[in-house]
Amino acid sequence: MELGLEVDESRPPYTVLAVKGEVDVYTAPRLREKLVELASQGRNQIVVDLEGVEFLDSTGLGVLVGGLKRLRSNDGDLGLVCTQARILKVFEITGLTKVFTISGSVDEATAG
Repeated sequence: MELGLEVDESRPPYTVLAVKGEVDVYTAPRLREKLVELASQGRNQIVVDLEGVEFLDSTGLGVLVGGLKRLRSNDGDLGLVCTQARILKVFEITGLTKVFTISGSVDEATAG
């Protein structure tokens, strides 16, 4: 399964990164690279849209947590958009629902 990453900058100050496919040990490095790239370009309010994600493993979770730490250290934040029960369950089991702001839509996440 190929990982799709699409950046949408039409909602300043937010940068929306739509992720599609499977985020696993093989594809997570591409997600990490994209998050690092966006952060290094000064985009410190990132919303990761996980609606197109079919599978997320611990490596993917680690990348998201790393991205969140990087952004928060620069007065930024990383929010998530996710409504899929099987993906939300991963965040619930790991306790990460207390760490991330998880919204039901990109509109909700970028409302400020």
